[in-house]
Amino acid sequence: MDNKKEGEIEKWLREATKAGYSEDKIKELLKQGGYGDEGIKGVLEIRNQLKKKKKLSFNKPAPIVKRFGKVDDDVPEEIREAYHLLSLTRDEVNKVVLGQSETVDAFMCALLCNGHVLLEGVPGIAKTLLVKTLAEASGCSSNRIQFTVDLLPSDILGMTTYTPEKGFETIKGPIFANFIIADEINRSPPKTQSAMIESMQERQVTIAKQTYPLPKPFFVMANNNPLESSGVYDLPEAQVDRFLFKLVMGYPKKGEEVKIIEDNMTLKDFSTFNVQPILSAEKIIEIQKITLEQIYMDDKVKSYVVDIVDKTRKKDFEHGKYIEWGGSPRASIGLFIASKAWALMNGRNYVIPQDVKDVAHYVLRHRIILNYRARSEGITSDTIISEILRMINV
Repeated sequence: MDNKKEGEIEKWLREATKAGYSEDKIKELLKQGGYGDEGIKGVLEIRNQLKKKKKLSFNKPAPIVKRFGKVDDDVPEEIREAYHLLSLTRDEVNKVVLGQSETVDAFMCALLCNGHVLLEGVPGIAKTLLVKTLAEASGCSSNRIQFTVDLLPSDILGMTTYTPEKGFETIKGPIFANFIIADEINRSPPKTQSAMIESMQERQVTIAKQTYPLPKPFFVMANNNPLESSGVYDLPEAQVDRFLFKLVMGYPKKGEEVKIIEDNMTLKDFSTFNVQPILSAEKIIEIQKITLEQIYMDDKVKSYVVDIVDKTRKKDFEHGKYIEWGGSPRASIGLFIASKAWALMNGRNYVIPQDVKDVAHYVLRHRIILNYRARSEGITSDTIISEILRMINV
């Protein structure tokens, strides 16, 4: 092993040790990174040599620092570890996708909820790059499907074919991956868009008469083309409701855009960013289970969630006259699970009302159906959600 390579390994080992990783965890990360048994053995020998020279500190790791302070000492170890892995994953994504930290957090929250994201934004703001990077940092497979007017459901799901040599065989489509990028989904007619409904809700697809399970986790990011009205089709309400979040991705700030033009995907290859796989498919499923089962929500907060959604149905407030249809029980379920995931991402094992407020726009903005009066007067669902949040108290 040359000195340069050994120096890189030593640096990585110091970072891994500082993060509190055990020997088993280091082995797992090396295996995910493509190291064989001999390579892992060599890295562990370097680790032991550094330990003997006291160049590594193997003390108990310091309390994990989150965005708003330190993780409480009484937080269970499983949640502490999950939070730390999520923080490292966020850092990996943010070193490639600049100026979109809020959107990155929302994507990770949706992933913890085992939900899907509908993303709206102008071309060129790294929508596809974000998902590709998140898939890489999550140690998962990803496929991109470009929706066009002539795209068929079989182009997405797959088909059964016959050849004289092999007989009948099933060729699986690009839907069979952990992360799916449905690019410009509103360019295809409803017939093709509806091919995604079974896969998004049931995590399975039907090809001919056979049902096939999709890989876990399964995460769909679909983006709308918001600029054109010709040659595009509105998404059916039944499909829009399948998305846990609808996110609106804006322009980066001026200072961030300066960094983007210096360090961009047009001039660089994706591999040069050296995105490390922090998570794995199995680990994501484990954290999803922790989110659902180990994050506590008090009955008062549950009532707060239901009160918010119920207000969209009663319409007894100033902007209520602009609502055609309020949120369904799926909106309440979305707020319930998303606020749990947001609490975990902030290093807590319990939900506070602010968690509900933080995710309310993501969950509700596509579930509140506005009437024509709202559209003519420029009233958005975000305006209505903000008014409801100001009115409802815990």
